[in-house]
Amino acid sequence: MIVVMEENAPEDKITRVVDRLVTLGFDIHRSTGARHTILGAVGAQIADTRDLELLDGVQEVVRVSVPYKLASRAFKPEGTQVRIKDVVIGGEQVVMMAGPCTIESREQVETTAAAVASQGVQIMRGGAFKPRTSPYSFQGLGEQGLRMLREAADRYGMLTVSEIMESSQIPMFIRYVDILQVGARNMQNFNLLKDLAKLNKPVLLKRGPAATIEETLLSAEYLMAGGNHEVIICERGIKTFETYTRNTLDISAIPVIKKLSHLPVIADPSHGTGRRDKVPPMARAAVAAGADGLLIEVHSDPDRALCDGAQSLLPEQFTKLMAQLRQIAPAVERRM
Repeated sequence: MIVVMEENAPEDKITRVVDRLVTLGFDIHRSTGARHTILGAVGAQIADTRDLELLDGVQEVVRVSVPYKLASRAFKPEGTQVRIKDVVIGGEQVVMMAGPCTIESREQVETTAAAVASQGVQIMRGGAFKPRTSPYSFQGLGEQGLRMLREAADRYGMLTVSEIMESSQIPMFIRYVDILQVGARNMQNFNLLKDLAKLNKPVLLKRGPAATIEETLLSAEYLMAGGNHEVIICERGIKTFETYTRNTLDISAIPVIKKLSHLPVIADPSHGTGRRDKVPPMARAAVAAGADGLLIEVHSDPDRALCDGAQSLLPEQFTKLMAQLRQIAPAVERRM
């Protein structure tokens, strides 16, 4: 249930309404917009909303039929902006996150960092712990990889994003990483989500390979219900009967999620297609569809990459793509 306070309602009226909701057994999540304070009331049942509508300072009470109450657009109609230092995800700018799939060596990460930073990338991606289908595949460099990622990003004034695998890694990750990525395989690892919900750190939540949009938003709800509202949704492709591409990048999910939820949405065309030649067209399509950012794999020598080289762009391909995106973004009232 959503309680919308009157425009510029004073704090004492808001406090009285909150107290009343708490007495009824609700957990309260507050969102303050430009003109209205919105109270998300979760966890209890109320038969008649008129009792709340008559409270002083209340403008309206809205029942939310979807199961994801806090992630719904009704909770925050103006949309969420995730701010990390001077980077805003969910604002006017389409935020680029780029770098290698996996941190392999200091030379590799430094070369790639220089290439993406030269194109205005604000957030460097790189995996240090890699969930692989085969136990014999390269699993990442661990903490050493995170350290290399942090050092390279700092050298070029970028933030970092990397995938966390389990709750025990949280103390390590918060030392090196600005945005904690929950991979597709862990989207419904609810114990991990509950632990990440306790942090004051943004979480990039990837849609699972067989997850519906509602299931994705319910995973986001786990994070928000636990207190972490700094959530970014990532469309990274789903499994369909098509085998030509690694996954089917669901471009339609971008405007759908942005209608249903206030959370920022980014796209990962690298995992979404699994093919280097298909990454640029799908990246262009994602920006045109309203994506708030892109997560793209770039490698200085993808033919020798230890992980996902086939879907990683060469630096010169990334440079060309950025030039194209700078032309597309203004057409949808965004900027790169």
